[in-house]
Amino acid sequence: MFFTRVYEKGLAHASYMIGCQASGEAMVIDPKRDIDEYLQIAEEENLRITHIAETHIHADFLSGSRELAAATGAKMYLSDEGGADWQYQFDHEPLKDGDSIKVGNLRFDVMHTPGHTPEHISFLLTDTPASKHATMIFTGDFVFVGDVGRPDLLEKAAGIVGTREAGAKQMFQSLKKFSALPDHVQVWPAHGAGSACGKALGAVPNSTVGYEKLSNWALQIDDEAEFVRQLLAGQPEPPKYFAMMKKLNKVGPNVLGELPHPARLTIGQFEKAKADGHHIVDTRDKFAFAGGHVPGSINIQDNKAFSTWAGWVLDYETPFVLIAPSARIEELTRELIRIGLDNIHGYVTDIERLVESSHEFETLDQVTVDELLKNREKYQVLDVRGYTEYNSGHIPGAMNIPAGYITDALERIPENKSVVIHCASGDRSSIAASLLQSKGYSNIANLTGGFQEYAQRGQRVETAELDLDTVLA
Repeated sequence: MFFTRVYEKGLAHASYMIGCQASGEAMVIDPKRDIDEYLQIAEEENLRITHIAETHIHADFLSGSRELAAATGAKMYLSDEGGADWQYQFDHEPLKDGDSIKVGNLRFDVMHTPGHTPEHISFLLTDTPASKHATMIFTGDFVFVGDVGRPDLLEKAAGIVGTREAGAKQMFQSLKKFSALPDHVQVWPAHGAGSACGKALGAVPNSTVGYEKLSNWALQIDDEAEFVRQLLAGQPEPPKYFAMMKKLNKVGPNVLGELPHPARLTIGQFEKAKADGHHIVDTRDKFAFAGGHVPGSINIQDNKAFSTWAGWVLDYETPFVLIAPSARIEELTRELIRIGLDNIHGYVTDIERLVESSHEFETLDQVTVDELLKNREKYQVLDVRGYTEYNSGHIPGAMNIPAGYITDALERIPENKSVVIHCASGDRSSIAASLLQSKGYSNIANLTGGFQEYAQRGQRVETAELDLDTVLA
């Protein structure tokens, strides 16, 4: 048997290729949209990708199943569980609980494991020449290392009211099926630490059923009501793009055929794009952005969180231009298409070209912790961390608007007082500040060092009891 895990750090997304070396056939589970890595692995291992499977209709990335099927001719095996509202709307081989898929000598048994979503399935793998016993389970967003999938995304991200409590109860029942599996079975989930599909995902890539029964918090609770309460409590804010991912993955993502190649724009083309209302995304680090940037541009730094924040901030209708080095454009393009942001108009390579063209620039003021403490009454502090971070400790008098929701709460931003924005260390606050500047706010500054530096000074903090409903109201 051949087995490999393909991990994409930006979205904390794991996909898998499992092959039968005797028959030369292979299956890919939960593929990402840029598929060349799977094709390369198959060529190197002398395998043919003949089967593609998904555990559920994903919310956090755009599936590569249709892309991979178009490139290889492989069949797609997708869930037919969950009822009429949870069916894929493009051609595929439907799967029900108890079905089996044969890939050469490998057998994948289907388990319906609802909770995260109603249609969710898991795949139990048996390498039949080696043993009659199952060796692995591919759990998707059902069971993670140390956590389980959140059941509230359909309601919070996709707007499907009344589904989170029902999903939590389904998860409770599904975990009983999981606990009945042999302890030796290896657990391979679709996400690791950093994913918004749970609240406490571990950084270790895999586990076993036995270890999860000992250590996973969700498997320690026998009372259903208490399980539902704990599962729904403290879930992070769902990124806005999750609703679009659900929609596109259900109806079928567009097949690209190849990786897009954005054009490098001239100064004139850049100016026209800006005049036409295209978003300008400045991928430089937060300090360079603060020192001088194109008015109206949004700072989404080129780091491992780039695709997630692009999904938070950009929409799926307005074209956008990147400010980034040529050497980074291919990787940034990959990160964008993984969440369906295909409308890249082009890019410019560096800010110096715009300076030389006498382009107007603006800066983002910085306020130190010392300055804030000396003139506290002068400033309204805006904390753009998540609500759970704010609850655990915040600067007294600070208001909380998570960075991803800043443009939905403009009426809360004071216009007659200086506003000091902060997060933990400065990345999210730079995004939030750039968004406010793009909306015309000039009374804002960034707190140098963020809450971390404030707390390290031993300054007084307050706690709160916000909940996700309050944050998203």
